[in-house]
Amino acid sequence: MSITSPVRGTTSGNTADGGTPVVLAGTPVVPGVALGPVIRPAGAVQLPGDDESPVAEDARPAEKARFAAAAELVAGRLADRAAATTGVSAAVLATTAGLARDRGLLSAVEQRIDAGASAPVATVAAATQFADLFTSLGGLMAERVTDVLDIRDRVVAELTGQREPGVPNPDVPSVLLADDLAPADTAGLDPTLVVALATRLGGSTSHTAIIARQLGLPCVVGVGGLDDVPVGATVLVDGEQGTVTVDPDPARAQARVAEAAEVAAALATYRGPARTRDGHAVAVLANVQDGAGAQAAAAAHAEGVGLLRTELAFLGRAEEPTVDEQAQGYAAVFEAFPGQKVVLRTLDAGSDKPLAFATPPDEANPALGVRGLRIARRDPGLLTRQLDAVAQAARATGSTPWVMAPMVATVAEAADFAAAVRERGLVPGVMVEVPSVAVLADRFLEHLDFLSIGTNDLSQYTLAADRLSADLADLTDPWQPALLALVAATAAAGQRAGKPVGVCGEAAADPALACVLVGLGITSLSCAASSVSGVGAKLATVDLATCRRAAEVALAAADPAEAREAVRAVLAG
Repeated sequence: MSITSPVRGTTSGNTADGGTPVVLAGTPVVPGVALGPVIRPAGAVQLPGDDESPVAEDARPAEKARFAAAAELVAGRLADRAAATTGVSAAVLATTAGLARDRGLLSAVEQRIDAGASAPVATVAAATQFADLFTSLGGLMAERVTDVLDIRDRVVAELTGQREPGVPNPDVPSVLLADDLAPADTAGLDPTLVVALATRLGGSTSHTAIIARQLGLPCVVGVGGLDDVPVGATVLVDGEQGTVTVDPDPARAQARVAEAAEVAAALATYRGPARTRDGHAVAVLANVQDGAGAQAAAAAHAEGVGLLRTELAFLGRAEEPTVDEQAQGYAAVFEAFPGQKVVLRTLDAGSDKPLAFATPPDEANPALGVRGLRIARRDPGLLTRQLDAVAQAARATGSTPWVMAPMVATVAEAADFAAAVRERGLVPGVMVEVPSVAVLADRFLEHLDFLSIGTNDLSQYTLAADRLSADLADLTDPWQPALLALVAATAAAGQRAGKPVGVCGEAAADPALACVLVGLGITSLSCAASSVSGVGAKLATVDLATCRRAAEVALAAADPAEAREAVRAVLAG
């Protein structure tokens, strides 16, 4: 069997036994190829049973203090790691640290200690309560279950003297395989020691996938049969083909790695700006969250910022940051790209990013609830103060940032937002995440200067599938023809209005899909800084007519797999 012929199977019969290597197939997330021995996350923390004797009443205050100290220690470690990194990784770690300090979780633990449970038992019971709640809510809240269980394990380990869970530090460059990865573990990976990732669960928009893109690690998710691969076995992870080959033929594996290294070396020469082979300009921008991330994006030859996520300044805080605090952070990003395009997204809190001072508790379905721009319905001042901070940073740096709102659904919302943005001398737009915006894009563009498509959320709302559900990863694949049809409709509206339409979702990081998006009429692509060179270099190998043919076959395909295969043939032609 060829190592590039993906089939689902088990690890029986491999080259160690003189047989054919087994190739396990999944969803390709980050291109690249890596070979190495398998490592797995550290063994599970041993959780206490619930059959222990009750804690004496006079000892319960000390037990609560013991728990509080352990939870704060865990939160502090995660916060320190967040401060030491940037971008999505920093936000994920800050969010997880905030969960360890969450008053609801802490109160649930204290109530159980008051009833006689020990701190470890109370931690497990409270975490189970919250995990069950998040699971029942579904949608993006279900992704929080992994975070809750991760915090549970870290606190219990601290309370019981066990080793903190996480990913081991290998002695040699290795490949990390897992059922799934806690966001805190993924965000803390050392890419010099962990050279590729593969998980049994997860989709192309999961936290693991998003952070792998930021780190530039070859990654495949949703891989069947991964549980049967033993620690220490040699595997070849192919992030372009979406395969994990167990005990591959050494010569063929090394040849594939060398081929990928040549491609990577060619990408390293990319300096921008991005153009197709026949000179059609396409701005390749970066998704960033702070000044350090913006500096890294500039060094990676991004032509600007297509998505400045502003949540980092708000996460893990009990109260809203001041206008001056916000303005200082925005100015650091504007300064990294003087005179260049910077697109800022206003606060996208809610759902999987709850804020103590902004989002309502206990929503029945938070993914369809008060999130994004809808928070301004409850607290208009939150948006007003953020726009004031953006305008202050713009004046201080001599910039004219583009500002877009997330989770917009109606033309009236867009018109009101555009008016508020223009009052401050800024350029207004909105995210296309709700299908209603794509359907009525012409009418939205009557009030706006640009649109930016967030393919992650647009896919889940178009296909009615939670984008973080491993069971539904095939539905939220960015190659879904239905999603591409909405992208095409939105781009066509932009062309009729003479206004730009970009893509800032994870779809823009896929070089082949980037060609499709350009063929659909998209004018800019925004991705992780580590993906800029790959996208820009790929566009330079094709002309606009080829991109349009690729778009046609992708739209005509029956499913994502057929779309990928058809586009691969067109681009190779």
